[in-house]
Amino acid sequence: MKQIDLDDLPPRAAKALVELTADEALILVRGGVVVGRLVGGAPSAPGEPLDDPPDEERLKEVMEQFNAMIHDEF
Repeated sequence: MKQIDLDDLPPRAAKALVELTADEALILVRGGVVVGRLVGGAPSAPGEPLDDPPDEERLKEVMEQFNAMIHDEF
């Protein structure tokens, strides 16, 4: 899952995202072409995780990839 800090966005874009209501769609357009679509959902409580934590096998795979990248780099 990707994450964007709203403080890093231009104010107008951040406001549009914050004001997105449940089941309202926001279309992302670049050069006249639709590049993405966001659908609002129910707001979560601060600090509440958005997804279930990854399972052990997926976490192990990610750590192995990270380890391989570190060893390849150095």
